[in-house]
Amino acid sequence: MKEQVIDKKTAIMEAALKLFTERGFQGTSTAQISKEASVATGTLFNYFPTKEDLINSLYFEVKGQLSQSMGKEIEAQSTFQDKLSKIWSNLIKWGVDNQEEFLFVGQFCSSPYITKFTREEVMKEYVFLHDLVNEGIKTGLIRDFSAELTIAIFYQASRAVVNQILDSDSSQDKNKFIGDGFQIIWKGLAMN
Repeated sequence: MKEQVIDKKTAIMEAALKLFTERGFQGTSTAQISKEASVATGTLFNYFPTKEDLINSLYFEVKGQLSQSMGKEIEAQSTFQDKLSKIWSNLIKWGVDNQEEFLFVGQFCSSPYITKFTREEVMKEYVFLHDLVNEGIKTGLIRDFSAELTIAIFYQASRAVVNQILDSDSSQDKNKFIGDGFQIIWKGLAMN
């Protein structure tokens, strides 16, 4: 029984992800989500009392997946620059491999439908990135800009690189785009 519950909840969240990215929040009804998930509308409301609850749960879930992906293998890197580069590479590769999720995060990162509570909870998943940026500032490796601004620009630049990769000829080297994008970011941050 528990497996069936998880399957229905997952189906609802996957349907919502697809429809929110295709149609936006206002353009997607709970009936459409239920139909796409192959569940009754009442079932959707058993898991998510409102559409706002659904989008906040989905945002938290997707941002958590992104955070886990970004943090992979950074401890194996020896220098600050290598750690930041690994986070960058992980972020870009996640965006390319999870296009719908990446689009969703981009669409809803500044949405009024995402509550302050959800934003605060999501940010707990990114402490490692804040700590790394603050370490870089403290040790003089990067310029003393606001950590929040640095991270926001880092993320927005990653969106441009993901889009460049997705829009490019498949024969072009994805790793070159990732490396070039990081060099642009690094040259703007590095002290020397």
